[in-house]
Amino acid sequence: MKSLTIKGSKRESVGKKATKALRNAGEVPCVVYGGKEAIHFNAPEISFKNLVYTPDVHTVNLELNDGTKLNAVLQDIQFHPVTDAILHMDFYQFEEDQPITMEIPVETEGIPKGVKNGGVLRFNLRRLYVRGLAKKLPDTIKIDITKLKIGNKFYVTGAASDDFKILHPDNTVICQVRTSRNVAAIDADDDDEDGEGTEEGAEATDEAKSEE
Repeated sequence: MKSLTIKGSKRESVGKKATKALRNAGEVPCVVYGGKEAIHFNAPEISFKNLVYTPDVHTVNLELNDGTKLNAVLQDIQFHPVTDAILHMDFYQFEEDQPITMEIPVETEGIPKGVKNGGVLRFNLRRLYVRGLAKKLPDTIKIDITKLKIGNKFYVTGAASDDFKILHPDNTVICQVRTSRNVAAIDADDDDEDGEGTEEGAEATDEAKSEE
C-alpha cells in the first residue's frame, strides 16, 4: 500500500485559544492514538491534500519536530460546515507487524456478459473494509466481473485473498447485473462455453436458482 510522509510539530498547548490560533495560521490540530499515550501535533493543512482529497488510500509516515517517527492511518476527520476547511484529524499508530483496518476501493476488470446482452451493472459497494498488514494491503481490490450474467451477483467472497481479511459478511454483494428497463435481454448464451464460471463470487440470485 502507498504511504505519505507528513511532517508536523508537537503541540505544547491544546487549549481552545491555541487551537484557534493554529487554524488561523493554516495549521491543522491532530492527535495520534494507539501508543502508550496520545500525541498531539499540528501540520500545515496543505500537507494533507494528497491524503484527504483523493480516491486513493494511503498509510502515513509521520515525522515530528522532536524526532518522533511513526506509522499511522487516518481514523477520523472533521471539516468546517461552511468552508470545508479541515478542523481536526485523528490518526491511529501501528507497528509494521500489527494488522490494521482500511477501507480499500474496488476496481473492476472486464465487461460483464449480462451488460453485453442489455443488462445494467449496479454497485452496492465501491469500497471494502479489510484487515491485514500494511505492507500486504493492496491499493485497490481488483475483481473480474466478465462472467456476470443478468441476475448474477458478485459477493465479497469472490474478492477473498490470503493477504487480508474482508470485514463484511459473506453474503454482502459488491455488484450485480440487472435487467435494463428498456431491453428485454436473454442471457442464456454460451452457458457451457466456460462452465458456470460464477462460483468465485458471481452467484445466481435465488430466483435464478429456483428456475433451474
